[in-house]
Amino acid sequence: MAAPDRRRSAPKGLAFLTAAVVASAALAPGPAFAAAASTHPDPRRPASTAAPAPPPAPPGGAHSPQSAPARGSAFGAYLHYGPAGVRRMRQLTRWLGGQEPRVGHTYLPGDLWHNIEGAHNFLDGWARWRRARADRMLVLNVPMMERNEQNLPDAAVRKLLRRAAAGAFDEHFEVLAERLVDLGVPDTVIVLGWEMNGTTYTHRCGPDPDSWKRYWRRVVEVMRSVQGQRFRFDFAPSRGMDAIPWPECYPGDEYVDIIGMDAYDQPRGLSFDEQVSEPYGLQHHVDFARRHGKPISYPEWGLFRNGDNITYMLRMLAWMDQHKPLYNTITDYCPHGVWLCSDNPRASALYRILLSTPANPGQDAKPAGTPSRVPAAKPYRLPPCTPVSLDKWLEHQVGGRLTACLHGAERHRP
Repeated sequence: MAAPDRRRSAPKGLAFLTAAVVASAALAPGPAFAAAASTHPDPRRPASTAAPAPPPAPPGGAHSPQSAPARGSAFGAYLHYGPAGVRRMRQLTRWLGGQEPRVGHTYLPGDLWHNIEGAHNFLDGWARWRRARADRMLVLNVPMMERNEQNLPDAAVRKLLRRAAAGAFDEHFEVLAERLVDLGVPDTVIVLGWEMNGTTYTHRCGPDPDSWKRYWRRVVEVMRSVQGQRFRFDFAPSRGMDAIPWPECYPGDEYVDIIGMDAYDQPRGLSFDEQVSEPYGLQHHVDFARRHGKPISYPEWGLFRNGDNITYMLRMLAWMDQHKPLYNTITDYCPHGVWLCSDNPRASALYRILLSTPANPGQDAKPAGTPSRVPAAKPYRLPPCTPVSLDKWLEHQVGGRLTACLHGAERHRP
């Protein structure tokens, strides 16, 4: 399974975004994002006891069931599938001025069933990270098939799906569930068979949607049958039409806890408004989740085909601030990223400004967890009625020292 590098949702710096984007139309061409209004990038490849911490109360979004209040969502990043990813969480916190990403995101390899079961200590470091704080969330992408990125033909996938729907692979998911419970992370969010509406993975839905849905239900039932589990299952297609309309793969409300979406800035030339309004795009995702009474998530999102797109970065952050996903994790490796990837300096600066909470702009913040009576800094704000471009606004915020802002001493690039 080919894994990339990825990050928590909107903290203190994003609450102003919705109003700011609408009020400052000069900053983003086209109509404001709140009006109505593909495919995704490279595949992922992951290559690792105390009593379990109580799970955090799941925040509800605006599209959540009526009884669930809308609260703040959690943000994180995919930084690496193994121990390097765990170490980088601390480094990312420093880069964000002490604002700690609350979501850790990793992937299981999709090469062999033995690895899909979480063998070879793939999960140990992430489990320790999750147990260290009660409010953290571990998000784990779980392949539904071995040889998951070997470009098997549809006929072969169809046969595998029919075997799977009959129970041929149940034991592997029982082993994985038992391993997660034993590691003290029984509340892991399981992103099962992600991007099933595309053509990249063997665990795709298109060759036999009915068998795929039966298979998903079996996996969920098997994992939920393990004593002590509190898993949440995230159904996460890629944004847009792709190979099959993703609602045709939806296995039913009883077997889904979260409705996610992997959403990248692609294809080339597609505006954010079009990403919102396209068939099975961002607006369809929010509306579908609301109808089914489920919270939304963005397990993967980031830049892609349109380069260092500062308008996309602003409007995607504002979209999430408006719709309150349970969590979002940006994909942080090139070409998608904002910290480990130096290809996107403008979008990176914007992301950092809006998600960090430094004591004072331009000064180092205390590390996360350092006791302090100093009140948090006020969030950066877009100029209310000034017809400046996003570039000029960014230049003003970083004092003309964009390079220093992005590559200062606190930035670590392992």
